[in-house]
Amino acid sequence: MTENNTSRRTFIKQSLTGAAAFTIVPRFVLGGQGFLAPSDQLTKGVIGVGAMGRGHLRYAGARTVAICDVDTRHLAIAAEQIGYPVKQFADYRELIELPEVDIVHIATPPHWHGIMAAEAARRGKDIWCEKPMTRTIGEGKRVVEAIRQHGNIFRLNTWFRFQDIFYGMNVPVKKIKKLVDSGMLGWPLKVTISRHTGFDWKFYWVGRDNLPVEQAPPELDYNMWLGPAPYKPYSTHRVHTTFRGYWDYDGGGLGDMGQHYIDPVQYFLNKDNESPVSVEVDAPQQHSDAVGVWRRIEFTYADGCKIILDGEGRDVGMPYIEGPEGKLYRGFQSDIPDMERKLAAFPEPATQVTDFIEAVKTRQRFALNEENGYRSCTIVNMGLTALRLGKSLQFDSQKQVFINDDAANRLLDQPMRGPWSI
Repeated sequence: MTENNTSRRTFIKQSLTGAAAFTIVPRFVLGGQGFLAPSDQLTKGVIGVGAMGRGHLRYAGARTVAICDVDTRHLAIAAEQIGYPVKQFADYRELIELPEVDIVHIATPPHWHGIMAAEAARRGKDIWCEKPMTRTIGEGKRVVEAIRQHGNIFRLNTWFRFQDIFYGMNVPVKKIKKLVDSGMLGWPLKVTISRHTGFDWKFYWVGRDNLPVEQAPPELDYNMWLGPAPYKPYSTHRVHTTFRGYWDYDGGGLGDMGQHYIDPVQYFLNKDNESPVSVEVDAPQQHSDAVGVWRRIEFTYADGCKIILDGEGRDVGMPYIEGPEGKLYRGFQSDIPDMERKLAAFPEPATQVTDFIEAVKTRQRFALNEENGYRSCTIVNMGLTALRLGKSLQFDSQKQVFINDDAANRLLDQPMRGPWSI
């Protein structure tokens, strides 16, 4: 962490705990310019101000002071939406060097997430990253290592483990975790994620295998958009809102929605410190460039717990969670007699730090951070690896490598186009 950012954040934390008595101090004391009250907003820079990034230009407690995008049209729209002067960049490296930026919000396509998060960590920034955390398992490892080394606060932007109603369940995940922790369902558990249990795999995020070669528009720096990804000729469907359908940048519906759906399962199964030991896939053969659909992906943990991704909706009437002692269906309905009354007698799950701005100020680890976010993203990337190769795989949960499969392990750390590295 840089000296300026360290001193500034230390000051903010001390002021909150009463160690500092000032109400307004010169911002240069804290590593920036101008003035900042200890209770005032933190500052942030947003990298990637397309539709997703523009949705995060404002959140309570942080003032946007810089934006970055490789599309000048995006920059102009975002600047107008902000409504006050901000610094604008085409190269993210200039933004993360700004001493006045406390938080870097990464809202680019996933093939950039790992590089940008690791580099922002090395520059002493705290990080809010869109899902999926990284496009490969190896990139996730590098992000975790960088944050461990530099002491940053990291938030992954999928929130269902700690807030909001969880898709078809009609309750927050906290209540599902309480039921699992109670033991009333028994153990091991099988979780089925399908349209019948309230989820949509968004198979419209598939790629095309006959893309026309087109001229990149003048407002887009296509070479910079590609960045570490292999060079492919420009086509409109390859970039911006439809990039998810291509292996080089994301992973279709599974890459898009997988961490939203799977991270809460990891949480209520108490699997934040381990990974599945196998993944089985049932899918058509995939194109080398364009992500396709799949029928079923099944993950198994060492203790027998399973997560089943039902892509074609074959499991009509299946419970969301099934254990040897009971079942939980969509809408938080169960076959356990008098479940709600029995559940009331059990303790609530442990409290989590769910306010990112307070986590930054107090230096407390956020509820969904680089460690547990890496684990849930690894589940997604295990599934994508098996899908891409068209075969089932065994995985070493501790070493975080595939067992006796060179092709799968080559996808852990995929080559990056120069000069990019992580």
